[in-house]
Amino acid sequence: MYQTIGFIGTGNMGSAVAKAAAKSGLTETILLSNRTLSKAEELAAALPGAVRSSNEEIARTAQLVVLGVKPQMMQMVLAPLEPIFRKREDRFVLVTMAAGLSCSRIQAMLNMDCPVIRMMPNTPSALGAGVVQYCGQGVTEDELDRFAALIAPAGLVDRVPEGLIDAASAVSGCGPAFAYLFLEALADGGVACGLPRDKAVAYAAQMLAGAAQMVLESGRHPGALKDAVCSPGGTTIQGVRTLEERGFRAAAMDAVIAAYETTLNLR
Repeated sequence: MYQTIGFIGTGNMGSAVAKAAAKSGLTETILLSNRTLSKAEELAAALPGAVRSSNEEIARTAQLVVLGVKPQMMQMVLAPLEPIFRKREDRFVLVTMAAGLSCSRIQAMLNMDCPVIRMMPNTPSALGAGVVQYCGQGVTEDELDRFAALIAPAGLVDRVPEGLIDAASAVSGCGPAFAYLFLEALADGGVACGLPRDKAVAYAAQMLAGAAQMVLESGRHPGALKDAVCSPGGTTIQGVRTLEERGFRAAAMDAVIAAYETTLNLR
């Protein structure tokens, strides 16, 4: 149980993790700080035990300090907090979700060997249907276990070696945008064939959700599940042929690789 956790930055990712933490019931107080005060206030009003706070108060009092800060802004945010962290006599853990910034890089920015947990959530975490990878440096096994329990309501929470975090983020962190693009394209195709827009979007969204659930629950390879839909001489195999002709799978692979390479450049 955490007495107090604090979120510095309550944008899409920060708010998603804060919502998961609130659902866990493993913290008494959630402090929220954001450059745009109204965002922190709106989120605080929606979460039990949450109050709007400041970066400085969070740095002074929170046992778990979650940095929902973009990588290019991290140094600027941490610099004024360094003396506050140094004055603390109790143990605290920093949690970063900034793409490309390692645990060691966060420590170097503060010039402190403070315990750091690195996590990579995605936006569906706000609904309990997300993916969160995490690792740590200078943290105990108990602290890692407590952190995983805190964010368990986010969805699939998986501990991985830090060397895999960037690749994992390229798949599950960036992946929702790729999925939304595919979903929109499917719906556009349905509209072109005469479906009303709202029905085309609903059908495409539910289909993707169901297909993903089939993969997770059946344990079967996606290729085998694809084959099961493609009847000989049928409609689906012709659609698959068209996607292959247009380089669908290669484009998807290239999207992940491009996201991964960009993440590496953020270091």
